[in-house]
Amino acid sequence: MSNDKKEITTPMKAIKAKCLDCCCNQHNEVKLCTAKDCALWPFRLGHSPFRAKRELTEEQKRKVAETFAKAKAKRVAK
Repeated sequence: MSNDKKEITTPMKAIKAKCLDCCCNQHNEVKLCTAKDCALWPFRLGHSPFRAKRELTEEQKRKVAETFAKAKAKRVAK
């Protein structure tokens, strides 16, 4: 890895950093990686394929949409 000291805060960020290092910091090469025997290969795109997808209720979806709308309005107002 390069001599730049970067703070890696999560395991997924560590995996991303390693995959980028392996692919000469070429993001597209990480997507095209053919090293399927690598233990990190399933995680290379930034998510765990073993994690169950979260299902939101209609009420939760509405609340999330409201929260994003408020945040967007706040950004636009600046």
